[in-house]
Amino acid sequence: MTGVLPVTLEESTKVVQALLYSGKEYVCVMKVHGDVAEDQVRKVLKEFEDAIYQRPPLRASVKRQLRTRRIYYLDFLEMDGRNVLFKVGCEGGTYIRKLCFDVGEVLGCGAHMQELRRTRAGPFVEDNCVRLHDMAYWFMQWQEKKDEKFLKKFVQPMERALASVPKIYIRDSAVDAVCHGANLTAPGVLRLESGIMEGSLLAVFSLKGEAVALARAAASSEHILSMDHGVVAKVERVLMPRGTYPRCWKSGEKVDEQKP
Repeated sequence: MTGVLPVTLEESTKVVQALLYSGKEYVCVMKVHGDVAEDQVRKVLKEFEDAIYQRPPLRASVKRQLRTRRIYYLDFLEMDGRNVLFKVGCEGGTYIRKLCFDVGEVLGCGAHMQELRRTRAGPFVEDNCVRLHDMAYWFMQWQEKKDEKFLKKFVQPMERALASVPKIYIRDSAVDAVCHGANLTAPGVLRLESGIMEGSLLAVFSLKGEAVALARAAASSEHILSMDHGVVAKVERVLMPRGTYPRCWKSGEKVDEQKP
């Protein structure tokens, strides 16, 4: 497999959780095990769009249990003999080699994944990637000249990894309480993006566009807008160091009882 591979550094490793479940795009070469007409391949590929059931293959890093994954699009590109080239956009955690196997079963002749290239991982696309030898060159330039402009050519802000995650923006007075692990309550919310569903992962941001925490929504966007009290998101991972913003909560109270 080749293509896009986001790499996190130091404190930014905390956002890996968001990247794991973000959407992915692949270009795949699938080899069918028999002679099949192109129109039949096109038809079967389209049948796999939308929600599908998958059981991870034998060689997998997760438990082999049946689960649902969503295929956003599955586009036939070309066919040469028994080699089929297609592009697929899918939910994170989708196994493309298992997808090829299942397509082969429906075709009736069998199939396997011949080659795979990831062209998108969350907000990161292939066109904006940095090659390893370019990164090595810029790193040596930084070591020699001590100019951060060389590091900025391949190191991006942590917030870039959260570009596709729904966001809630909070008051400055609520930031430090959240940094101490307090759940986010309605009075601390200033604005939010649409598309937040109850139980979904979201990013808590400051008004300056700084990532504060990853949290799990306790209500949908529409419900949060109508709330004037109560917990709107349960903090799962704090991203911002404590003390970045001044403390605006009473030290005599327990952190988990704060009302940011």
